Amino acid sequence: MKNLGCCSKFLESSKPYFAMIALQFGYAGMNIITKVSLNRGMSHYVLVVYRHAFATAVIAPFALFFERKMQPKITFPVFMQIFVLALLGPVIDQNFYYAGLKYTSPTFSCAMSNMLPAMTFVMAVIFRMEKLDIKKVRCQAKLLGTLVTVAGAMLMTLYKGPIVEMLWSKHIHPRKSYVTDTTGTTDKDWFKGSILLIIATLAWASLFVLQTKALKTYKNHQLSLTSLVCFIGTLQAIAVTFAMEHKSSVWRIGWDMNLLAAAYAGIVTSSISYYVQGLVIKKKGPVFATAFSPLMMIIVAILGSFILAEKIYLGGIVGSVLIVMGLYSVLWGKHKEKMEVDPEEIPEPVKGVQGNGSSIVVIEDIEANEVQLQKAEANNNFSAMAMSMPMALPDLPHKESQEPRA
Repeated sequence: MKNLGCCSKFLESSKPYFAMIALQFGYAGMNIITKVSLNRGMSHYVLVVYRHAFATAVIAPFALFFERKMQPKITFPVFMQIFVLALLGPVIDQNFYYAGLKYTSPTFSCAMSNMLPAMTFVMAVIFRMEKLDIKKVRCQAKLLGTLVTVAGAMLMTLYKGPIVEMLWSKHIHPRKSYVTDTTGTTDKDWFKGSILLIIATLAWASLFVLQTKALKTYKNHQLSLTSLVCFIGTLQAIAVTFAMEHKSSVWRIGWDMNLLAAAYAGIVTSSISYYVQGLVIKKKGPVFATAFSPLMMIIVAILGSFILAEKIYLGGIVGSVLIVMGLYSVLWGKHKEKMEVDPEEIPEPVKGVQGNGSSIVVIEDIEANEVQLQKAEANNNFSAMAMSMPMALPDLPHKESQEPRA
């Protein structure tokens, strides 16, 4: 019985780790499948439309079923927040990311995405959502991590270097890969793709900053907020596609890799990942969830070498290492900041108590009030008894005895 209890406890504590690892495999698969689809000629504008149409179709029923009660009123400011969120996420972020992915490689794109925490930190400081005290070590770590992350991104953008041969890449012929060699792009296209990926990551960071304000309205209706953002983003993406693509043939999609890329990206990375990541963040916090993002880059590098015959350059490796170091420096600073804030928020009687702390505090307050009421009632009864009992007055001395002796 003890062994079964230990195994169940281990499995329960390991669920967040397995969930985040599986999620990184899902993101890695999205990058590989999307790259194959883009290399086969699919327009990234159309891919964004189909992706968020699938996402809306999957998320909306759950939002209607679980969050149909007490929906927040959509006023004009709330609608503008949702409109801008849809413009930043589904339209700007995804279109620029897919365009950058088309000009570079999946590994390079994933490495650039690791700049997200540093960019979010910079924007939070600009909009005074984050306080920066240089005297504290945690702020120094966040600032240094941001600088190292930017340095890594600049190195990956401006320097490619020699090709680094992997142990397994010598046995894989490029003609046997499912797509054409992605490293045949020129340095000009590589630089253009890097700029597009940086703009996409900047839009993604802006999305997180604005989302903090929108979540105050949709605090208990996150599925509804996601459904609205995906739906409005789909409409915006359709308008952008009509403006950029003038051929009706680009909308044609069949039972091929294009349909798989759109459905996979919409269902896995825009629906399931949201739900799983929300559960993990609720249980372990955002620092824990973000710390697994470099694992996606490693998975994509290995899969890209096998499937896409992708070549890895020295500049990409060194820049990726710098970005990961900067990422963990920023996350360490955020973790220390969270550890400094949390003890002040926990009441003294419930420190170290697991479970529902609020109910314990309420029970303790009720018990303390009952004790005080009992003491007050006892004092009142004692006073009443004392007043009802006849008290013997002490004998007063005679007047003569009070006069001083001669």
